Amino acid sequence: MSIWSRISEAISALTKGEGLSAIFDAFRSPPERSIAFTIAVIALSAKMAKADGLVTRDEVTAFREVFHIAPEEERNAARLFNLARKDVAGFEEYAHRIGAMFDGEDSTLCDLMEGLFHIAMADGTYHPAEDAFLQRVAEIFGMDDVRFAGLRARFVPDAAPDPFTVLGVTPDTPMDEIRDHWRQLVRECHPDRMIARGVPAEAVKLSERRMQDINRAWEDIQARETA
Repeated sequence: MSIWSRISEAISALTKGEGLSAIFDAFRSPPERSIAFTIAVIALSAKMAKADGLVTRDEVTAFREVFHIAPEEERNAARLFNLARKDVAGFEEYAHRIGAMFDGEDSTLCDLMEGLFHIAMADGTYHPAEDAFLQRVAEIFGMDDVRFAGLRARFVPDAAPDPFTVLGVTPDTPMDEIRDHWRQLVRECHPDRMIARGVPAEAVKLSERRMQDINRAWEDIQARETA
């Protein structure tokens, strides 16, 4: 059974009046973490779209880049998105539920935030409402300001991203510590590790961009050191 069929079953099992947040607890066990991850990204994407008041074609395309959706499963994906968008529960309740679901799994929550940034930037514009939304979600997840700034620097083209911010270090951090941190980030990007922590195989492709960004940042820092 496909991931989308399992999601559709879970939605159908909701009793009248229950919101989407009621199904999060059904997918807490490791074998179904990829389903939980998918629901989390869709639910928060729907709430984020509501925050800036617009769902663009680019955002829909970006979502398809994060999750491969077969034509026969598009109805199930749309059903989940619309349910989340119309749900009376606010995005903060969703974020708290999701944060509890992946409690202590910072890398998975970072993966999830990465997917949201990818979708937010699909139309080339980073709306102030999206920024406020993502900052609040990150806060609920327990993500520190340094890691959030690193994600934002990679996705939001205000200017050339600062390589130290991208890696989550400062210019006065010793080079050996920066190297160790860079290696840790590289390890986190490994597809096997991502799948093991519940990221669907379709969404692992986002790690390709992450790897490019962190390697470029490390190379920039090395070049400054030897200049």
